[in-house]
Amino acid sequence: PEGAPDITLSIFRREEDSTRKVLYHTHGGGMIVGTRLSGLASFLECVDRYGLVLVTVEYRLAPEHPHPAAVEDCYAGLVWTAAHADELGVDADELAIGGTSAGGGLAAALALMARDRGGPALTGQVLLCPMLDDRNETVSSHQFQGVGVWDRRSNETGWTALLGDARGTPDVSPYAAPARAKDLTGLPPAFIDAGSAEVFRDEAVDYARRIWAAGGTSELHVWSGGFHGFDMLAPQASVSVEARRVRAAWIARALQLSDLSGT
Repeated sequence: PEGAPDITLSIFRREEDSTRKVLYHTHGGGMIVGTRLSGLASFLECVDRYGLVLVTVEYRLAPEHPHPAAVEDCYAGLVWTAAHADELGVDADELAIGGTSAGGGLAAALALMARDRGGPALTGQVLLCPMLDDRNETVSSHQFQGVGVWDRRSNETGWTALLGDARGTPDVSPYAAPARAKDLTGLPPAFIDAGSAEVFRDEAVDYARRIWAAGGTSELHVWSGGFHGFDMLAPQASVSVEARRVRAAWIARALQLSDLSGT
């Protein structure tokens, strides 16, 4: 963005058999921690199995850099990726976005920004246990207080770092908290999932419901017993294996990818 420092992107692809289809990744970390290399496991599986090209962005973190620094960094990187598609060996018309937790919230915000700013065109959005709503008012946000890797208090900390005194007020932008968006029409197809035992469960379900109500397409999964980030912290659990399988299958369908693994 104008006046901001340069943004770093990393690109992952197979040495052979890469497609021209790309997923642009925004990392998690509650808006306050993490790097572009955080939480890549689910998406790297798609690089390996389907030849997907993965681009991941380093964005500025709160509280040192409050909203809109993070989302504007992510959008600038997305625009750059589309504009340099030929140089990167990808197709600007085969571009999806995705992220986990805060990264899922940023991916949802990017879908809104791309719609409202006239591009880039997106083929899908993958929102994994997304951080969508600064108000922290859902049933699940109250159920998980003092328990789990990211609880109600953690959520308040992350949102306050990003928004300061504006957190929870009527003036919060949907580009900061996508649940604030009044209009969810015209968005790319969404894959949304969450665990049943996490603070983000109800806002993820509500976001999917509102996309349907607006005439859009969303596939929703709530994984029974799953806590926040369960597939990364307990990757060998049967529910984690199944969650990653279902996500990868949706990405493959959305981008029309062929299985290169031979299995």
